[in-house]
Amino acid sequence: MTAEFDLIKRFFSRPVHGVVLGVGDDAALLDPSPGYQLAVTTDTLVADVHFFADVDPVALGWKAVAVNLSDLAAMGAKPRWLSLALTLPDINDHWLAGFAQGFYDCAERAGAVLIGGDTTQGPLAITVTAMGEIQPGVALRRDTALAGEDIWVSGTLGDAALGLAALQGRLTADLADQAVLLPRLLTPAPRNALGLALVGLASACIDVSDGLLADLGHILERSSVGAVVRWPDVPVSLAASHFSNFPDFRVAVLAGGDDYELCFTAPTAKRDNIQSLADTLAVRLSLIGQVVDSPGLRVLDAKGQDMDLIKGGYEHFTA
Repeated sequence: MTAEFDLIKRFFSRPVHGVVLGVGDDAALLDPSPGYQLAVTTDTLVADVHFFADVDPVALGWKAVAVNLSDLAAMGAKPRWLSLALTLPDINDHWLAGFAQGFYDCAERAGAVLIGGDTTQGPLAITVTAMGEIQPGVALRRDTALAGEDIWVSGTLGDAALGLAALQGRLTADLADQAVLLPRLLTPAPRNALGLALVGLASACIDVSDGLLADLGHILERSSVGAVVRWPDVPVSLAASHFSNFPDFRVAVLAGGDDYELCFTAPTAKRDNIQSLADTLAVRLSLIGQVVDSPGLRVLDAKGQDMDLIKGGYEHFTA
């Protein structure tokens, strides 16, 4: 047996259900539920670009799955299957055992199973493809927001970016604040239950991976609308609020990224339903603004005055 196949057998071969043929053959054979469409998404994480090369492998395995499950959540799709392409500089049993543990822990939490993939040697990089199911015609999309609708966001924003700033030594956080901020960066919890529940309530949806302004901007561009966001209504955690005087606080909250919350639009008539959903799922849902006809994105301060917009959000291929 080659080192590659031994690696796969030891760390990434577990019994799976609902799969005709899984890990160990040239391709997997899947049996989607009758009458359902497949939602498919892929993300790549590269060492020293998306994560520190010496990060805890358990956390890295979790996050590699979570960022893909978050995309399925934004579509309102039920997670089913995962594939993994893993590029490794060498075979390190301790690292692989930790990575596999985090990977499977996150996958099992969402009800998804690993069905195959690939391993190769090279600079550390991880590519996961996630597949989910959804009934035809009900997927949450980016191009279906309408003027007059509300803009909502789940959870809190800015924790991951502030956690990164703490790791980089750009701010000093005590242990209590670190206990809130760092897990949001290292082991985010995708909002899959919320995504499923938003089908039929939300009109458009996106996960906040590159920052609120950048990701909301994708909805506005695809839907040919604009938006007004109220800065005082943008939710932040108590831990994050302790750094309101940090020079990059506003950047962290509005453009920091890695939050993996859901930003969605919905008709004003759905407000009570959405608030009830927040109670049912025990998730914070904040009404932060409105969709408008005129193009562009405005952010208003506590006095209703336009704030200088923070450009960006994470972008690849920038100097």
